[in-house]
Amino acid sequence: MRCLQKFLVVPAGALTLAAAAGLGLTALDVARAWADALLLVDVDTGTAISERNSTYPWYPASVTKLMTTYVTLKAVRDHRINLDSVLMVSPNAVAQNPFKMGLKVGTEVTVDNALKMLLVHSPNDIAVVLAEGVSGSIEKFAEEMNAEAHHLGMTQTNYVNPNGLPADEQITSARDLAILARALILEFPEYDYYWHIATIQLGKRIYRNTNRLIDSYAGTDGMKTGFTCASGFNLVATATRSGKRLIAVVLGAKSSISRAVKAAQLFERGFAADPLGSATPSPGTVDSLVSIAATPPDLREDVCEHNRRHRPTKDGDEGGEAGTASAEGTNNVGERHMLPRSSRRGAGVLTSGLAAGIQPVEVYTGPTRHDIASGAPAAATPASKKRTHAVAAKPPTGHHGRQQTQNSATQRRAPHTRGQRFRPPPSA
Repeated sequence: MRCLQKFLVVPAGALTLAAAAGLGLTALDVARAWADALLLVDVDTGTAISERNSTYPWYPASVTKLMTTYVTLKAVRDHRINLDSVLMVSPNAVAQNPFKMGLKVGTEVTVDNALKMLLVHSPNDIAVVLAEGVSGSIEKFAEEMNAEAHHLGMTQTNYVNPNGLPADEQITSARDLAILARALILEFPEYDYYWHIATIQLGKRIYRNTNRLIDSYAGTDGMKTGFTCASGFNLVATATRSGKRLIAVVLGAKSSISRAVKAAQLFERGFAADPLGSATPSPGTVDSLVSIAATPPDLREDVCEHNRRHRPTKDGDEGGEAGTASAEGTNNVGERHMLPRSSRRGAGVLTSGLAAGIQPVEVYTGPTRHDIASGAPAAATPASKKRTHAVAAKPPTGHHGRQQTQNSATQRRAPHTRGQRFRPPPSA
């Protein structure tokens, strides 16, 4: 990439904005940023095993939807909604572009089905459906997102929308995303199922998970991809082997293949017998990494204008790149997801076809259908009386379908206390 190094002059206005957002950054007049940011974290201990530029501000793109999921699951835990609550697709949701499910105004969808669509296909319209269903508006939902980010110690993060579509004020860092991913794992273990889904089926259409590691790296068990021209290709991924669960964050990769390869290489190091090496000190715990004040790098020129081979069609289009699932889905159940030949350099840590035999999880519109096992991992909680589109909750019969959607290497979970709020460990 052309911008392997950039010197970013921090304007006074940017620091004022950061201070107003309560980001608590360490001010620098000039900061050097590389074209990517990498971080590997142990889920159990919070130890940062490996990092590069992990505390530089970055545009999150669709990894924003991890916080959208966090706020939604917290609303379920707080009995404001339940997984069977029926949400309405609004004109505002339909107006989101370019990557979406394409549901019509007035269509109803349950929280459970919306979460499955969100985390597998990454539709921008569904993120708005959840935001409006939980908080009433995008603006109020963004306030909740920022409140949760502040509570979790995500000191470099600020949200203005639930889907990650471009906004100058929507920023995060690899450090903050690892904190969020760890909170999702430790606070909501009963919903771990959602991260493992390889494919969903809506009607006759099959949609593959945008996280290609699920199909190409053994042990992968989540979480979320993101792309805009300014941010590059982002990925927050988790993997488990021999009871050890790791979080890898890759920001600013030049293609979806590149971000998958970088994440897999991080995992390979983390799963090694001595991942840090005798002469390599740990950077400390993820929350102790020192934040850097800078303007986020804008990779538009390098990612979209000078990289046309891997160019998505528009900002936020997770499916526009060659080799990824079509935005319209596919009818080929179990089709092997092959890596494009032109993108295989450095991909020796990846295979393909791990998810080929896994049957899609069915999703649908409308209220909960009891003729279809929802696959919901936990009993739904009572809906708020204020929700005019809530339906009566009926606890699911169990973790139906979970064994179909994850590798045997990903069965173990991190230790947890059910329902307990996650708080980062003290700084090292």
